Amino acid sequence: MSSEDPVLEEDSTIEVSHEEFPQQLKEKKLSWQKLRRYDSLDVESGKLRHGHHRHGSKSAEWSVILHLAFQSLGIVYGDIGTSPLYVYASTFSSGTIKHNDDILGVLSLILYTLTLIPLVKYVFIVLRANDNGDGGTFALYSLICRYAKVGLIPSQEAEDRDVSNFRLQLPSNRLRRASTLKSMLENSQFAKFFLLFATMLGTSMVIGDGVLTPCISVGGIKEATSAMTEDRIVWVSVAILVCLFIFQRFGTDKVGYSFAPIICIWFGLIAGIGVCNFIKYDPTVIKAINPQYIVEYFKRNKKEAWISLGGVVLATTGTEALFADVGHFTVRSIQISMCTVTYPALILAYTGQASFLRKHNEYVSETFFKSIPGPLYWPMFVVAVFAAIIASQAMISGTFSIIQQSLSLGCFPRVKVIYTSAKYEGQVYIPEINYLLMVACVVVTLAFRTTEKIGNAYGIAVVFVMTLTSGFLVLIMIMIWKTHILLIITYILVIGSVELFYLSSVLYKFDQGGYLPLAFAFFLMAVMYIWNDVYRRKYYFELDNKVSPEKLKDIVVDTRFCRIPGLAIFYSELVHGIPPIFKHYVANVPALHSVLVFVSIKSLPISKVPEEERFLFRRAQPNDLNVFRCIVRYGYTDIRNMEEPFERMLVERLKEFIREDLMFSTIIRNNEECAEKEGEPNGGLSHGENIENDAKRVDNEKELEAMEREIEALDKACRAGVVHLMGEHEVVAGKGAGIGKRILINYAYNFLKRNIRQSNKVFDIPQKRMLKVGMTYEL
Repeated sequence: MSSEDPVLEEDSTIEVSHEEFPQQLKEKKLSWQKLRRYDSLDVESGKLRHGHHRHGSKSAEWSVILHLAFQSLGIVYGDIGTSPLYVYASTFSSGTIKHNDDILGVLSLILYTLTLIPLVKYVFIVLRANDNGDGGTFALYSLICRYAKVGLIPSQEAEDRDVSNFRLQLPSNRLRRASTLKSMLENSQFAKFFLLFATMLGTSMVIGDGVLTPCISVGGIKEATSAMTEDRIVWVSVAILVCLFIFQRFGTDKVGYSFAPIICIWFGLIAGIGVCNFIKYDPTVIKAINPQYIVEYFKRNKKEAWISLGGVVLATTGTEALFADVGHFTVRSIQISMCTVTYPALILAYTGQASFLRKHNEYVSETFFKSIPGPLYWPMFVVAVFAAIIASQAMISGTFSIIQQSLSLGCFPRVKVIYTSAKYEGQVYIPEINYLLMVACVVVTLAFRTTEKIGNAYGIAVVFVMTLTSGFLVLIMIMIWKTHILLIITYILVIGSVELFYLSSVLYKFDQGGYLPLAFAFFLMAVMYIWNDVYRRKYYFELDNKVSPEKLKDIVVDTRFCRIPGLAIFYSELVHGIPPIFKHYVANVPALHSVLVFVSIKSLPISKVPEEERFLFRRAQPNDLNVFRCIVRYGYTDIRNMEEPFERMLVERLKEFIREDLMFSTIIRNNEECAEKEGEPNGGLSHGENIENDAKRVDNEKELEAMEREIEALDKACRAGVVHLMGEHEVVAGKGAGIGKRILINYAYNFLKRNIRQSNKVFDIPQKRMLKVGMTYEL
């Protein structure tokens, strides 16, 4: 948007009323001295600012919240819930316990780790950083992008901040450190790239969790019985995994209701067995509440104790799913299910296992199944197998959510996103990603048959994501929440230092399997970076070669071009102008439709944009050209469906814009005339005023007739037919480009582009009314 575009000010004091205009226009407050011409992008964005409820927020009745809390048990907690299968075995990886009090030290570590990270950090702090109900690494990044201009694509506009979901709830007390940090981020190109890379890395690690989860869970049950050999367990697990991924197409709602009863039974059994073992073997393990046992554990074991932290941290696996999956549920439902079911059951399970180990040190490598009372052994085994497989569900759902977010920010190749529930927002299914995850899970499950190496790999993935989340959260605390500095320091010293301590431990085992998640993450980051880098290059190319208003006018009024009946919609992601594809089109096709609308598809760093705030319009001058620009704004969880409802909505909003364009033009002109009269001395002729009023009425009637003709022309064009014009861009490296750039664009990007869905398939544009316009971009 140009700097000279006028701005509507909500705080001005002049009321406008006109008996012919709708009530909403009467309530507008305009600064007429500053508003020299009417601009639809400003008016549309400010249209429903007052009294608009917050879309995308997950406020709901308690009955819905409790339903979602029950569903979340089957989706979110399978991963963290099955950790008791292997935590003690992974912590005492040598298979021996040197001192009986070491069990108390490890139990104390587990209790405080579960309390600090999943409960305090995620449930009570991180979940507050959701973006209109959506979570994950990209949600944190989008919050930062909204407050500070750290995005790498120059598509920001002043009107974006007027979207009801865009505005941040900021405290009135603005602190100097927030402004200083914001300025540092905005002025540093390194900081912008670092934030983007950190977001990609965190996202890749979360997706990696979804691949590694089945392997670690299956490994935890392989020692359960000699009748079920390792090969049998693995192949049964592969079969169940395939069924699990096939089941995803039915949506989170049905999957949650199907899996939740199994996970509920699982939590009930591990809690009950924990209580039984606690009473039967050694109730004195309650002493582990005293953190002194942690200190003594490190004094006795020193380096070995530090290395064993890689096993303790596995008690928190799947914690990131609490945040990544919040878009499928609500913050309140996640908090309820965690505090009332998951956390108490896990505490009782680990405490019961510790009581058992105090009397049976020799069973440390198979603690879980050896501690089960005889009559419950086989029922528990069956439930454990299903719970271990369901454990991967948490990260599957989280993967769908974060890829959906990354798509809208131009950080992932285009894939089809299917919304599986009209009842609950945010529940999505991505077919391509689902099948790729299935293949990856099956391959890794077959390749890794012991928990030791996969445990090392899994620990790195888990702690790395937690640490990145804490880094983003500190930025949000400082810039957006304006948290007191003492609370920020406390968070860093307590939770941040604990996570860094765990990270140092798991990185020690990098060469013992820990390289796997990093290799997987860097592969995904490479895909994201390639796509995002060329996406940005394409945007800058279009920005540098856009069609100027003067050139557009020359093209439209050129007598060599035939205006044929119909409405043509040109699609583009370029926000600031008309893309060069139009110039290429008219150079080859000497015919233009009677009404042209250049639609710019724009993603905002928010989860949802209300439909009434989605369309922004602007005319191409002069008015009789019937050429319009339209910016269609979406959040990263909005449905981008370009079927007939979109056409109908666009035409209706365009008609509304045409009517309001006339209304505001008339109001502005009348108000300026009134202002001029106020500055003139009194004593004007009554007869002259009457003549002037008559002329004004005639002008108004002419403008009303022109408006009606324009709307009739639009209706006629729609009846004649709507054509969707999509740019089919071939991207190549420019002449003289280096070998790195040629590999990036000519080979890597084009390979991805050839193997993904095309735009018309993603947006569901009707094939019979779509025309592709090919053009080569030399970047």
